[in-house]
Amino acid sequence: MKTYPTERIRNVALVGAGGAGKTMLAEAMLFRAGVLDRMGGIEARNTVCDHEPEEREAGSSQVMALATFEWNDCKINLLDTPGSFDFAAEQWAAMAVADLVVLVVDATTGVDHALAEAWRRAAAAEIPRLIFVNKLDREYVSFDSVLEQLAETFGSGVAPLELPISEGPGFCGVADLLSDDAWLYEDGAITETPIPAEMADRAGSVRESLVEGIVVADDDLLERYLEGEVPSTEELEGTLGAGVAAATVFPVVCGSATVPIGVDRLCNYICGVGPSPLAARPMVDTAGEPVAPTADGGPALVVFKTTVDPYLGTVSVFKLARGTLSADTVLVNSRTGDSERVRTIFRLRGASSEPVSELAAGDIGAAAKLADTATGDTLGDGSLELAAPPRPEPMLSFAVVPRSKADEEKLSNALRRMCGEDPSLRVTRLAETRQTLLSGLGDMHLRTSLKRIERKFNVGVDIEDLRIPFRETITAKAAAEGKHKKQTGGHGQFGIAHIRIEPLPRGAGFEFADEISGGVIPRQYIPAVEAGIREAMEGGGAHGYPVVDLRATVYDGKHHSVDSSEMSFKMAGRLAFNAAMSEARPVVLEPVSRVDVRVPGECLGDVIGDLSSRRAIVQGTDTGDYGTQHIRALVPESELVRYAIDLRSITGGRGSFTADHDHYAVLPGAPS
Repeated sequence: MKTYPTERIRNVALVGAGGAGKTMLAEAMLFRAGVLDRMGGIEARNTVCDHEPEEREAGSSQVMALATFEWNDCKINLLDTPGSFDFAAEQWAAMAVADLVVLVVDATTGVDHALAEAWRRAAAAEIPRLIFVNKLDREYVSFDSVLEQLAETFGSGVAPLELPISEGPGFCGVADLLSDDAWLYEDGAITETPIPAEMADRAGSVRESLVEGIVVADDDLLERYLEGEVPSTEELEGTLGAGVAAATVFPVVCGSATVPIGVDRLCNYICGVGPSPLAARPMVDTAGEPVAPTADGGPALVVFKTTVDPYLGTVSVFKLARGTLSADTVLVNSRTGDSERVRTIFRLRGASSEPVSELAAGDIGAAAKLADTATGDTLGDGSLELAAPPRPEPMLSFAVVPRSKADEEKLSNALRRMCGEDPSLRVTRLAETRQTLLSGLGDMHLRTSLKRIERKFNVGVDIEDLRIPFRETITAKAAAEGKHKKQTGGHGQFGIAHIRIEPLPRGAGFEFADEISGGVIPRQYIPAVEAGIREAMEGGGAHGYPVVDLRATVYDGKHHSVDSSEMSFKMAGRLAFNAAMSEARPVVLEPVSRVDVRVPGECLGDVIGDLSSRRAIVQGTDTGDYGTQHIRALVPESELVRYAIDLRSITGGRGSFTADHDHYAVLPGAPS
């Protein structure tokens, strides 16, 4: 493949709900481009973009796939993304580097929450959008109904460029409203014809509205149009392209990926009205300043995806934000400050790769075996750090344990490398519960990640029950004596400490006070008493959980001039605390999280009811965009262990939430 200049590059992300046909659309585009001799299929599990074994086993996309091909003297870098929220991080990363988002709509289901969520994210980032209405060859579909839903949901900027010819099983072509021609797909051939007479009136009406909507964006074109001049297709496309790049006009095209019909027209529109990196919003640095995709200056790239290939090793997929990148170039990692040699540059098409000599600014490529470069890192001259792709916060955690002693030695490295591939994963070691947690976006996300760890790194991993980090505190004052006395053949051990404990406000921690007078306990042994108390608190109170939020005061004691030592008074402090604890009415504390839940409006009642059953305190609700509702609540952490799974069930996979630790509260019904 030749090197394409920036203005001939199109970076396109396919997004939408699971099952909308994104991967089959990518397959059809590659077929129409002549890259494939024949199309694979989801059922046959042999598509280019679903190349991971776990994807083929599940029959659905789980990772973002890059497929590069040529069309009309343009280079299209196609980013096929999963539709499930469990793999939303892949979609977020693709949208962060895309210059155009193609939203794939299933004509049998219309606009759904997943599509609205993808639109919301693209709109927030001001990414240009184009809509492809798919599956118009299915039974009981209505393009007009889908178009009406799109306009109601996303506003007046939605502009149909095509109409289907004979919807349903008889679907055979599209009417192009810009060129005022029709394209028929019959017996493997594509034929350009006039628009069928039976739909000419409707096509003319829709075309008139479309043209009027386009020409108002150009004063000169509008003036000529009002004088009766008919704009050319090229003029309309040019003005339309400016509106698409400004994210004010959102063209709608139609077809079916499986037949395939209209797919070549989609590619034409991507190249004709879709923005190049020069016209789309530029990438930004960590300060939010734009980085223009020009050849000026040294190359600067950001890695937005990392994978492990059985033949290439670690593969870093990147977007070149600035400059020209040639093979065997030495760059500086802005995070580490170390030099990295980009020995070979690849273009990717699913699992296959092909070396290229150089890339222009705005292009997407891959490099293998970089020494210490992770997802989100910038490689350049060291003076610039590009903003890393955003990522969703984890919602579900598994406690993971090695399957065998041999696996124990390899697990830590495997988890680290897996998180390098998928930054939406997070590994945490909880000292209180002595568990290693792997956190992700959902049950499928985590289970798939564990399968990949076993397959790629040959490490057996099992899951165990998650332990909640309960704590204890006291609700009353108490005093006790701790006596440690032991006689051996030489020096003995002797220390007596009297302490008093009293509760502190929640979250106050631990305070230690010294009220010793008269030297009954020498000064040098007072810290040992405190150390003994702290050890006892960390070791667990009456119920075995760490103790918090109290003040301990040592006020009396005895020592021996020969047998006393730091160890003696440390043991005395520990014994005194344990004795006082049993008299101070201890209670168990549970962690409580502040939760923000985002759900479709029609699910609000069910979700609030479920939260109430989890002992939640709902603090309020807010109305979001596209019919969503935000619920703010305080929920005990023990009730959130499976909440990601249950919320998906209640909302049909459309709900999401974030949770952050807020405070500890007394566990209702706990023994005291």
